[in-house]
Amino acid sequence: MNVIEKSSEGLSRTYEITFPKDDLKARLDAKIEEIRPEVRLKGFRPGKVPSSHIRKMFGESIMGDLLNELVPETTQKTLDEKKIRPATQPDVNVVSEAKDVMAGKSDFTFEISLEIMPDFEPADPAKLEINRPVAEVEDAEINEALERLANENREFSAKKGGKNAKAEEGDVVVIDFVGKLDGEPFEGGSAEDARVAIGDGAFIPGFEEQLIGAKAGEERELNVTFPEQYQAAHLAGKDAVFEVTVKGVEAPGEAKIDDELAKRLGLEDLDGLKEALKSNFEREHAQQSRQKTKRHLLDALDAAHTFDLPPKMVEAEFENIWREIQHAIEHDHLEEEDKGKSEDELKAEYKGIADRRVRLGLVLAEIGRRNNVDVTQEELSRAINQEAVRYPGQERQVVEFYQKNPQAVAQLRAPLYEEKVVDYILELAQVTDVTVSKDALYSDEDEAPAPAKKKAPAKKKAPAKKAEAKAEDGEKKSAAKKKAPAKKAAAKSDDAEKKPAAKKKSPAKKAAKKDA
Repeated sequence: MNVIEKSSEGLSRTYEITFPKDDLKARLDAKIEEIRPEVRLKGFRPGKVPSSHIRKMFGESIMGDLLNELVPETTQKTLDEKKIRPATQPDVNVVSEAKDVMAGKSDFTFEISLEIMPDFEPADPAKLEINRPVAEVEDAEINEALERLANENREFSAKKGGKNAKAEEGDVVVIDFVGKLDGEPFEGGSAEDARVAIGDGAFIPGFEEQLIGAKAGEERELNVTFPEQYQAAHLAGKDAVFEVTVKGVEAPGEAKIDDELAKRLGLEDLDGLKEALKSNFEREHAQQSRQKTKRHLLDALDAAHTFDLPPKMVEAEFENIWREIQHAIEHDHLEEEDKGKSEDELKAEYKGIADRRVRLGLVLAEIGRRNNVDVTQEELSRAINQEAVRYPGQERQVVEFYQKNPQAVAQLRAPLYEEKVVDYILELAQVTDVTVSKDALYSDEDEAPAPAKKKAPAKKKAPAKKAEAKAEDGEKKSAAKKKAPAKKAAAKSDDAEKKPAAKKKSPAKKAAKKDA
Protein backbone atom coordinates (compact mmCIF):
# COMPACT_ATOMS: atom_id res chain seq x y z
CA MET A 1 0.00 0.00 0.00
CA ASN A 2 1.31 3.43 -0.98
CA VAL A 3 -0.07 6.65 0.59
CA ILE A 4 0.55 10.12 -0.87
CA GLU A 5 -0.70 13.41 0.58
CA LYS A 6 -2.07 15.16 -2.50
CA SER A 7 -3.26 18.37 -0.86
CA SER A 8 -3.12 20.14 2.46
CA GLU A 9 -4.95 23.45 2.75
CA GLY A 10 -6.08 24.76 6.11
CA LEU A 11 -7.89 21.87 7.80
CA SER A 12 -8.60 20.05 4.52
CA ARG A 13 -6.57 17.00 3.55
CA THR A 14 -6.60 14.70 0.52
CA TYR A 15 -4.67 11.41 0.43
CA GLU A 16 -4.18 9.05 -2.49
CA ILE A 17 -3.94 5.39 -1.57
CA THR A 18 -2.73 2.80 -4.06
CA PHE A 19 -2.77 -0.99 -3.84
CA PRO A 20 -0.54 -2.71 -6.43
CA LYS A 21 -2.36 -5.19 -8.66
CA ASP A 22 0.02 -7.97 -7.54
CA ASP A 23 -0.99 -7.37 -3.92
CA LEU A 24 -4.66 -7.49 -4.92
CA LYS A 25 -4.07 -10.73 -6.87
CA ALA A 26 -2.41 -12.28 -3.82
CA ARG A 27 -5.37 -11.27 -1.66
CA LEU A 28 -7.79 -12.69 -4.22
CA ASP A 29 -5.87 -16.00 -4.39
CA ALA A 30 -5.84 -16.24 -0.59
CA LYS A 31 -9.59 -15.56 -0.42
CA ILE A 32 -10.33 -18.20 -3.06
CA GLU A 33 -8.28 -20.77 -1.18
CA GLU A 34 -10.11 -19.84 2.02
CA ILE A 35 -13.57 -20.44 0.52
CA ARG A 36 -12.66 -23.32 -1.84
CA PRO A 37 -13.45 -26.11 0.65
CA GLU A 38 -16.99 -24.74 0.98
CA VAL A 39 -17.71 -24.23 -2.73
CA ARG A 40 -20.34 -26.54 -4.24
CA LEU A 41 -20.61 -26.63 -8.04
CA LYS A 42 -22.30 -29.08 -10.33
CA GLY A 43 -19.82 -31.53 -11.87
CA PHE A 44 -17.31 -31.28 -9.03
CA ARG A 45 -16.98 -33.12 -5.76
CA PRO A 46 -17.51 -30.94 -2.64
CA GLY A 47 -14.35 -28.98 -1.87
CA LYS A 48 -12.61 -30.11 -5.08
CA VAL A 49 -13.49 -27.21 -7.39
CA PRO A 50 -10.24 -25.92 -8.95
CA SER A 51 -9.12 -22.47 -7.91
CA SER A 52 -8.91 -21.39 -11.54
CA HIS A 53 -12.54 -22.31 -12.10
CA ILE A 54 -13.66 -20.40 -9.00
CA ARG A 55 -11.65 -17.39 -10.21
CA LYS A 56 -13.29 -17.59 -13.63
CA MET A 57 -16.79 -17.97 -12.21
CA PHE A 58 -16.67 -15.66 -9.20
CA GLY A 59 -13.40 -13.72 -9.40
CA GLU A 60 -14.94 -10.31 -10.09
CA SER A 61 -17.55 -10.72 -7.37
CA ILE A 62 -14.95 -11.79 -4.81
CA MET A 63 -12.67 -8.93 -5.84
CA GLY A 64 -15.56 -6.49 -5.37
CA ASP A 65 -16.10 -7.75 -1.84
CA LEU A 66 -12.35 -7.45 -1.12
CA LEU A 67 -12.30 -3.84 -2.31
CA ASN A 68 -15.35 -2.98 -0.23
CA GLU A 69 -13.52 -4.28 2.82
CA LEU A 70 -10.23 -2.73 1.80
CA VAL A 71 -11.40 0.90 1.52
CA PRO A 72 -12.61 1.46 5.12
CA GLU A 73 -9.84 -0.73 6.51
CA THR A 74 -7.04 1.16 4.79
CA THR A 75 -8.68 4.53 5.37
CA GLN A 76 -8.67 3.95 9.11
CA LYS A 77 -5.12 2.58 8.97
CA THR A 78 -3.96 5.70 7.16
CA LEU A 79 -5.59 7.98 9.72
CA ASP A 80 -4.06 6.01 12.59
CA GLU A 81 -0.56 5.96 11.10
CA LYS A 82 -0.60 9.70 10.41
CA LYS A 83 -2.24 10.39 13.80
CA ILE A 84 -5.09 12.27 12.15
CA ARG A 85 -8.26 13.07 14.06
CA PRO A 86 -10.96 13.57 11.42
CA ALA A 87 -13.53 16.31 11.95
CA THR A 88 -15.73 14.92 9.19
CA GLN A 89 -16.43 11.54 7.66
CA PRO A 90 -13.86 11.00 4.88
CA ASP A 91 -15.17 11.22 1.32
CA VAL A 92 -13.91 8.39 -0.90
CA ASN A 93 -13.29 8.76 -4.63
CA VAL A 94 -12.14 5.75 -6.64
CA VAL A 95 -9.62 6.82 -9.28
CA SER A 96 -8.94 3.48 -11.02
CA GLU A 97 -11.13 1.99 -13.70
CA ALA A 98 -13.22 -0.60 -11.93
CA LYS A 99 -13.24 -3.12 -14.79
CA ASP A 100 -9.44 -3.06 -15.07
CA VAL A 101 -8.98 -3.55 -11.34
CA MET A 102 -11.51 -6.39 -11.26
CA ALA A 103 -9.75 -8.04 -14.18
CA GLY A 104 -6.39 -7.72 -12.42
CA LYS A 105 -4.98 -5.40 -15.10
CA SER A 106 -4.32 -2.28 -12.99
CA ASP A 107 -3.55 -1.11 -9.50
CA PHE A 108 -6.40 -0.03 -7.25
CA THR A 109 -6.19 3.68 -6.46
CA PHE A 110 -8.62 5.79 -4.49
CA GLU A 111 -8.58 9.15 -2.74
CA ILE A 112 -9.89 10.14 0.65
CA SER A 113 -10.78 13.76 1.37
CA LEU A 114 -11.54 15.00 4.85
CA GLU A 115 -11.29 17.86 7.31
CA ILE A 116 -9.15 17.36 10.38
CA MET A 117 -9.64 18.59 13.91
CA PRO A 118 -7.87 21.89 14.56
CA ASP A 119 -4.79 21.77 16.73
CA PHE A 120 -5.08 24.26 19.57
CA GLU A 121 -4.21 24.63 23.23
CA PRO A 122 -7.39 24.90 25.31
CA ALA A 123 -7.62 27.42 28.12
CA ASP A 124 -6.58 26.25 31.56
CA PRO A 125 -9.83 25.82 33.56
CA ALA A 126 -8.04 26.86 36.76
CA LYS A 127 -7.33 30.30 35.28
CA LEU A 128 -10.93 31.03 34.30
CA GLU A 129 -12.83 33.53 36.43
CA ILE A 130 -16.57 32.88 36.42
CA ASN A 131 -19.36 34.73 38.21
CA ARG A 132 -22.25 32.60 39.44
CA PRO A 133 -25.48 34.57 40.08
CA VAL A 134 -27.46 33.39 43.09
CA ALA A 135 -30.78 34.63 44.45
CA GLU A 136 -32.24 34.04 47.89
CA VAL A 137 -35.86 32.95 48.20
CA GLU A 138 -37.67 35.94 49.69
CA ASP A 139 -40.80 35.94 51.85
CA ALA A 140 -42.62 38.01 49.22
CA GLU A 141 -42.05 35.22 46.68
CA ILE A 142 -43.55 32.61 49.01
CA ASN A 143 -46.48 34.88 49.98
CA GLU A 144 -47.29 35.52 46.34
CA ALA A 145 -47.31 31.78 45.66
CA LEU A 146 -49.56 31.19 48.68
CA GLU A 147 -52.04 33.78 47.41
CA ARG A 148 -52.03 32.17 44.00
CA LEU A 149 -52.56 28.71 45.47
CA ALA A 150 -55.37 29.97 47.69
CA ASN A 151 -57.13 31.53 44.70
CA GLU A 152 -56.65 28.44 42.57
CA ASN A 153 -57.98 26.13 45.29
CA ARG A 154 -61.05 28.01 46.38
CA GLU A 155 -64.18 25.97 46.84
CA PHE A 156 -67.04 26.74 44.46
CA SER A 157 -70.69 26.62 45.46
CA ALA A 158 -74.04 27.60 43.93
CA LYS A 159 -74.15 31.33 43.39
CA LYS A 160 -76.59 33.35 45.48
CA GLY A 161 -79.74 34.28 43.61
CA GLY A 162 -80.69 30.78 42.51
CA LYS A 163 -81.85 30.52 38.89
CA ASN A 164 -81.62 34.28 38.48
CA ALA A 165 -77.90 34.35 39.33
CA LYS A 166 -75.85 35.51 36.33
CA ALA A 167 -72.36 34.27 35.56
CA GLU A 168 -69.54 36.77 35.93
CA GLU A 169 -65.78 36.80 35.49
CA GLY A 170 -64.28 34.33 37.99
CA ASP A 171 -67.44 32.21 38.27
CA VAL A 172 -67.73 28.59 37.17
CA VAL A 173 -70.52 27.68 34.76
CA VAL A 174 -71.59 24.02 34.62
CA ILE A 175 -72.75 23.17 31.10
CA ASP A 176 -73.60 20.47 28.58
CA PHE A 177 -72.49 21.31 25.08
CA VAL A 178 -72.47 19.97 21.52
CA GLY A 179 -70.02 21.44 19.00
CA LYS A 180 -70.93 21.57 15.31
CA LEU A 181 -69.13 22.34 12.06
CA ASP A 182 -71.45 23.36 9.21
CA GLY A 183 -74.36 22.11 11.28
CA GLU A 184 -72.91 18.65 11.91
CA PRO A 185 -71.56 17.49 15.31
CA PHE A 186 -67.85 16.66 15.22
CA GLU A 187 -65.99 13.98 17.12
CA GLY A 188 -64.89 15.02 20.58
CA GLY A 189 -67.00 18.17 20.46
CA SER A 190 -69.56 17.18 23.07
CA ALA A 191 -69.50 17.02 26.86
CA GLU A 192 -71.79 16.87 29.85
CA ASP A 193 -71.33 18.64 33.18
CA ALA A 194 -68.32 20.51 31.86
CA ARG A 195 -67.03 23.10 34.32
CA VAL A 196 -65.97 26.32 32.63
CA ALA A 197 -64.15 28.94 34.72
CA ILE A 198 -64.81 32.29 33.08
CA GLY A 199 -61.54 34.12 32.64
CA ASP A 200 -59.42 31.03 33.20
CA GLY A 201 -58.42 30.89 29.53
CA ALA A 202 -58.70 27.11 29.45
CA PHE A 203 -61.06 26.99 26.47
CA ILE A 204 -60.67 28.28 22.92
CA PRO A 205 -60.82 32.06 22.50
CA GLY A 206 -64.35 33.48 22.72
CA PHE A 207 -65.90 30.45 24.41
CA GLU A 208 -65.74 31.61 28.02
CA GLU A 209 -66.58 35.24 27.27
CA GLN A 210 -69.90 34.28 25.68
CA LEU A 211 -71.01 32.64 28.93
CA ILE A 212 -70.94 35.93 30.86
CA GLY A 213 -74.47 36.68 32.01
CA ALA A 214 -75.63 33.08 31.58
CA LYS A 215 -78.19 31.69 34.07
CA ALA A 216 -79.09 28.15 35.12
CA GLY A 217 -81.56 26.55 32.67
CA GLU A 218 -80.61 28.89 29.83
CA GLU A 219 -79.64 27.65 26.37
CA ARG A 220 -77.09 29.50 24.27
CA GLU A 221 -75.24 29.19 20.99
CA LEU A 222 -71.57 30.11 21.16
CA ASN A 223 -69.89 31.07 17.90
CA VAL A 224 -66.13 30.54 17.96
CA THR A 225 -63.21 30.11 15.58
CA PHE A 226 -60.53 27.51 16.30
CA PRO A 227 -56.98 28.93 16.22
CA GLU A 228 -55.02 28.46 13.00
CA GLN A 229 -52.38 26.47 14.90
CA TYR A 230 -54.89 24.29 16.79
CA GLN A 231 -53.49 20.85 17.67
CA ALA A 232 -56.38 19.02 15.96
CA ALA A 233 -55.64 19.73 12.29
CA HIS A 234 -59.21 19.05 11.12
CA LEU A 235 -60.46 21.84 13.41
CA ALA A 236 -57.67 24.39 12.91
CA GLY A 237 -59.02 27.71 11.63
CA LYS A 238 -62.60 26.42 11.38
CA ASP A 239 -65.71 28.30 12.52
CA ALA A 240 -67.79 26.28 14.96
CA VAL A 241 -71.06 26.62 16.85
CA PHE A 242 -71.46 25.18 20.35
CA GLU A 243 -75.00 24.54 21.52
CA VAL A 244 -74.85 25.03 25.28
CA THR A 245 -77.26 24.19 28.08
CA VAL A 246 -76.41 25.94 31.35
CA LYS A 247 -76.96 23.63 34.33
CA GLY A 248 -75.59 25.81 37.10
CA VAL A 249 -73.59 28.87 38.06
CA GLU A 250 -71.11 28.65 40.91
CA ALA A 251 -69.21 31.41 42.69
CA PRO A 252 -65.82 31.01 44.35
CA GLY A 253 -65.54 31.01 48.09
CA GLU A 254 -63.09 33.08 50.09
CA ALA A 255 -59.42 32.46 49.36
CA LYS A 256 -57.95 31.41 52.70
CA ILE A 257 -54.31 30.82 53.45
CA ASP A 258 -54.43 28.39 56.35
CA ASP A 259 -53.77 24.82 57.44
CA GLU A 260 -56.80 23.61 55.47
CA LEU A 261 -55.27 24.90 52.24
CA ALA A 262 -52.10 22.97 53.01
CA LYS A 263 -54.06 19.80 53.74
CA ARG A 264 -55.95 20.07 50.44
CA LEU A 265 -52.54 20.12 48.78
CA GLY A 266 -51.43 16.99 50.63
CA LEU A 267 -49.31 18.68 53.30
CA GLU A 268 -49.64 18.62 57.06
CA ASP A 269 -50.05 22.33 57.82
CA LEU A 270 -49.33 25.83 56.55
CA ASP A 271 -45.74 25.76 57.79
CA GLY A 272 -45.21 22.58 55.82
CA LEU A 273 -46.63 24.22 52.70
CA LYS A 274 -44.38 27.24 53.12
CA GLU A 275 -41.35 24.99 53.52
CA ALA A 276 -42.35 22.99 50.43
CA LEU A 277 -42.70 26.18 48.41
CA LYS A 278 -39.35 27.44 49.64
CA SER A 279 -37.65 24.17 48.72
CA ASN A 280 -39.29 24.27 45.31
CA PHE A 281 -38.12 27.83 44.65
CA GLU A 282 -34.61 27.00 45.87
CA ARG A 283 -34.39 24.17 43.35
CA GLU A 284 -35.70 26.40 40.57
CA HIS A 285 -33.25 29.17 41.49
CA ALA A 286 -30.38 26.67 41.61
CA GLN A 287 -31.27 25.35 38.17
CA GLN A 288 -31.47 28.86 36.73
CA SER A 289 -28.21 29.78 38.44
CA ARG A 290 -26.58 26.75 36.88
CA GLN A 291 -27.80 27.75 33.41
CA LYS A 292 -26.57 31.32 33.75
CA THR A 293 -23.24 30.21 35.17
CA LYS A 294 -22.83 27.84 32.24
CA ARG A 295 -23.57 30.70 29.86
CA HIS A 296 -20.91 32.86 31.53
CA LEU A 297 -18.47 29.98 31.31
CA LEU A 298 -19.18 29.44 27.61
CA ASP A 299 -18.77 33.16 26.97
CA ALA A 300 -15.40 33.06 28.71
CA LEU A 301 -14.28 30.01 26.71
CA ASP A 302 -15.47 31.57 23.46
CA ALA A 303 -13.50 34.75 24.18
CA ALA A 304 -10.38 32.76 25.10
CA HIS A 305 -10.12 30.75 21.87
CA THR A 306 -9.41 31.71 18.28
CA PHE A 307 -8.62 28.98 15.76
CA ASP A 308 -9.68 27.77 12.32
CA LEU A 309 -12.93 25.80 12.24
CA PRO A 310 -13.66 22.82 9.98
CA PRO A 311 -15.83 24.39 7.22
CA LYS A 312 -18.07 21.36 6.72
CA MET A 313 -18.73 21.09 10.43
CA VAL A 314 -19.77 24.76 10.53
CA GLU A 315 -21.88 24.32 7.41
CA ALA A 316 -23.72 21.34 8.92
CA GLU A 317 -24.38 23.27 12.14
CA PHE A 318 -25.63 26.30 10.22
CA GLU A 319 -27.99 24.12 8.17
CA ASN A 320 -29.47 22.72 11.38
CA ILE A 321 -29.99 26.22 12.76
CA TRP A 322 -31.38 27.58 9.50
CA ARG A 323 -33.99 24.81 9.34
CA GLU A 324 -35.21 25.96 12.76
CA ILE A 325 -35.29 29.58 11.59
CA GLN A 326 -37.26 28.69 8.48
CA HIS A 327 -39.73 26.76 10.64
CA ALA A 328 -40.01 29.76 12.95
CA ILE A 329 -40.67 32.04 9.96
CA GLU A 330 -43.34 29.71 8.59
CA HIS A 331 -45.15 29.52 11.94
CA ASP A 332 -44.64 33.16 12.94
CA HIS A 333 -42.41 32.25 15.89
CA LEU A 334 -39.49 34.42 14.85
CA GLU A 335 -38.10 36.78 17.47
CA GLU A 336 -39.43 40.33 17.20
CA GLU A 337 -35.92 41.69 16.73
CA ASP A 338 -35.45 39.41 13.70
CA LYS A 339 -38.76 40.04 11.92
CA GLY A 340 -37.57 43.17 10.12
CA LYS A 341 -34.30 41.65 8.90
CA SER A 342 -33.61 40.38 5.41
CA GLU A 343 -32.72 36.77 4.74
CA ASP A 344 -29.09 37.74 4.11
CA GLU A 345 -28.93 39.59 7.43
CA LEU A 346 -30.42 36.62 9.27
CA LYS A 347 -28.04 34.19 7.60
CA ALA A 348 -25.02 36.31 8.50
CA GLU A 349 -26.13 36.51 12.14
CA TYR A 350 -26.88 32.81 12.48
CA LYS A 351 -23.68 31.88 10.65
CA GLY A 352 -21.89 33.61 13.54
CA ILE A 353 -23.91 31.55 15.99
CA ALA A 354 -22.98 28.36 14.10
CA ASP A 355 -19.30 29.35 14.34
CA ARG A 356 -19.68 29.86 18.09
CA ARG A 357 -21.41 26.52 18.60
CA VAL A 358 -18.77 24.59 16.68
CA ARG A 359 -15.88 26.41 18.37
CA LEU A 360 -17.30 25.80 21.85
CA GLY A 361 -18.10 22.19 21.00
CA LEU A 362 -14.49 21.61 19.94
CA VAL A 363 -13.14 23.38 23.03
CA LEU A 364 -15.30 21.35 25.42
CA ALA A 365 -14.46 18.12 23.57
CA GLU A 366 -10.73 18.85 23.74
CA ILE A 367 -10.80 19.69 27.45
CA GLY A 368 -12.80 16.53 28.09
CA ARG A 369 -10.46 14.41 25.95
CA ARG A 370 -7.32 15.69 27.64
CA ASN A 371 -8.76 15.10 31.09
CA ASN A 372 -10.38 11.71 30.44
CA VAL A 373 -13.93 12.95 30.96
CA ASP A 374 -16.38 10.40 29.62
CA VAL A 375 -19.98 9.26 29.88
CA THR A 376 -20.25 5.85 31.50
CA GLN A 377 -22.49 3.07 30.28
CA GLU A 378 -24.41 3.36 33.54
CA GLU A 379 -25.10 7.05 32.90
CA LEU A 380 -26.23 6.29 29.35
CA SER A 381 -28.53 3.51 30.53
CA ARG A 382 -30.02 5.84 33.12
CA ALA A 383 -30.64 8.48 30.45
CA ILE A 384 -32.30 5.92 28.17
CA ASN A 385 -34.53 4.75 31.02
CA GLN A 386 -35.48 8.35 31.80
CA GLU A 387 -36.38 8.83 28.16
CA ALA A 388 -38.42 5.63 28.17
CA VAL A 389 -40.58 6.62 31.15
CA ARG A 390 -41.77 9.61 29.15
CA TYR A 391 -43.77 7.15 27.03
CA PRO A 392 -45.95 5.11 29.39
CA GLY A 393 -46.77 1.71 27.98
CA GLN A 394 -44.03 1.95 25.36
CA GLU A 395 -40.99 1.79 27.61
CA ARG A 396 -39.69 -1.45 26.13
CA GLN A 397 -40.00 -0.18 22.55
CA VAL A 398 -38.08 2.99 23.44
CA VAL A 399 -35.24 1.01 25.04
CA GLU A 400 -35.09 -1.32 22.02
CA PHE A 401 -35.00 1.70 19.71
CA TYR A 402 -31.85 2.97 21.40
CA GLN A 403 -30.33 -0.51 21.46
CA LYS A 404 -30.72 -0.71 17.67
CA ASN A 405 -29.75 2.89 16.83
CA PRO A 406 -26.20 3.90 17.79
CA GLN A 407 -26.78 7.35 16.28
CA ALA A 408 -29.72 7.97 18.62
CA VAL A 409 -27.54 6.91 21.56
CA ALA A 410 -24.85 9.34 20.39
CA GLN A 411 -27.41 12.15 20.34
CA LEU A 412 -28.41 11.24 23.88
CA ARG A 413 -24.79 11.04 24.98
CA ALA A 414 -23.72 14.44 23.60
CA PRO A 415 -25.55 16.65 26.15
CA LEU A 416 -24.52 14.33 29.00
CA TYR A 417 -20.89 14.67 27.95
CA GLU A 418 -21.17 18.44 27.64
CA GLU A 419 -22.61 18.79 31.14
CA LYS A 420 -19.87 16.58 32.61
CA VAL A 421 -17.16 18.68 30.98
CA VAL A 422 -18.83 21.87 32.20
CA ASP A 423 -18.96 20.40 35.73
CA TYR A 424 -15.27 19.49 35.47
CA ILE A 425 -14.31 23.01 34.41
CA LEU A 426 -16.41 24.67 37.11
CA GLU A 427 -14.77 22.50 39.76
CA LEU A 428 -11.37 23.96 38.79
CA ALA A 429 -12.35 27.50 37.80
CA GLN A 430 -12.37 30.48 40.13
CA VAL A 431 -16.12 30.73 40.71
CA THR A 432 -17.48 33.75 42.55
CA ASP A 433 -21.03 33.76 43.92
CA VAL A 434 -22.80 37.04 43.15
CA THR A 435 -26.09 37.75 44.92
CA VAL A 436 -28.70 39.14 42.52
CA SER A 437 -32.44 39.73 42.60
CA LYS A 438 -34.84 37.07 41.37
CA ASP A 439 -35.72 39.27 38.38
CA ALA A 440 -32.05 39.57 37.44
CA LEU A 441 -31.56 35.82 37.82
CA TYR A 442 -34.40 35.03 35.43
CA SER A 443 -33.82 37.87 32.98
CA ASP A 444 -32.65 37.18 29.43
CA GLU A 445 -29.69 39.51 29.69
CA ASP A 446 -26.43 38.08 28.44
CA GLU A 447 -24.00 40.06 30.57
CA ALA A 448 -22.29 38.41 33.50
CA PRO A 449 -23.09 40.12 36.85
CA ALA A 450 -20.55 42.39 38.45
CA PRO A 451 -18.29 40.57 40.92
CA ALA A 452 -19.31 40.60 44.55
CA LYS A 453 -17.11 42.24 47.12
CA LYS A 454 -16.60 38.96 48.91
CA LYS A 455 -15.74 35.78 47.16
CA ALA A 456 -17.79 32.76 48.15
CA PRO A 457 -16.10 29.36 48.31
CA ALA A 458 -16.08 27.83 44.85
CA LYS A 459 -17.09 24.46 46.20
CA LYS A 460 -20.53 25.60 47.37
CA LYS A 461 -22.17 24.73 44.08
CA ALA A 462 -25.71 23.51 43.61
CA PRO A 463 -25.28 20.04 42.04
CA ALA A 464 -26.50 20.10 38.47
CA LYS A 465 -28.44 16.86 38.67
CA LYS A 466 -30.28 17.95 41.79
CA ALA A 467 -30.98 21.37 40.33
CA GLU A 468 -32.61 19.77 37.32
CA ALA A 469 -35.02 17.69 39.40
CA LYS A 470 -38.61 18.86 39.21
CA ALA A 471 -40.47 19.47 42.45
CA GLU A 472 -43.67 17.54 43.00
CA ASP A 473 -44.84 19.56 45.97
CA GLY A 474 -46.06 23.10 46.51
CA GLU A 475 -47.34 24.62 43.30
CA LYS A 476 -46.78 21.39 41.37
CA LYS A 477 -49.25 19.56 43.59
CA SER A 478 -51.84 22.25 43.17
CA ALA A 479 -52.30 21.38 39.52
CA ALA A 480 -53.69 17.96 40.39
CA LYS A 481 -55.88 19.26 43.20
CA LYS A 482 -57.21 22.32 41.41
CA LYS A 483 -60.96 22.92 41.54
CA ALA A 484 -61.01 24.56 38.13
CA PRO A 485 -63.35 23.04 35.51
CA ALA A 486 -62.49 20.02 33.46
CA LYS A 487 -61.13 20.84 30.01
CA LYS A 488 -63.08 18.91 27.36
CA ALA A 489 -61.41 17.95 24.12
CA ALA A 490 -63.32 19.99 21.60
CA ALA A 491 -63.61 23.25 23.47
CA LYS A 492 -60.23 22.87 25.13
CA SER A 493 -57.96 25.85 24.69
CA ASP A 494 -54.77 25.44 22.79
CA ASP A 495 -53.11 27.74 25.30
CA ALA A 496 -51.11 24.95 26.90
CA GLU A 497 -49.31 24.17 23.66
CA LYS A 498 -49.77 27.16 21.43
CA LYS A 499 -49.44 30.17 23.67
CA PRO A 500 -45.95 29.22 24.84
CA ALA A 501 -45.02 28.58 21.22
CA ALA A 502 -46.24 31.99 20.15
CA LYS A 503 -44.14 33.67 22.79
CA LYS A 504 -41.19 31.37 22.25
CA LYS A 505 -37.86 32.84 21.31
CA SER A 506 -36.31 31.65 18.10
CA PRO A 507 -34.89 28.30 19.30
CA ALA A 508 -31.63 28.46 17.43
CA LYS A 509 -30.57 31.88 18.68
CA LYS A 510 -31.71 31.31 22.26
CA ALA A 511 -29.93 27.97 22.51
CA ALA A 512 -26.78 29.32 20.94
CA LYS A 513 -26.59 32.35 23.18
CA LYS A 514 -27.33 30.49 26.39
CA ASP A 515 -26.02 26.97 25.99
CA ALA A 516 -23.75 26.73 22.97
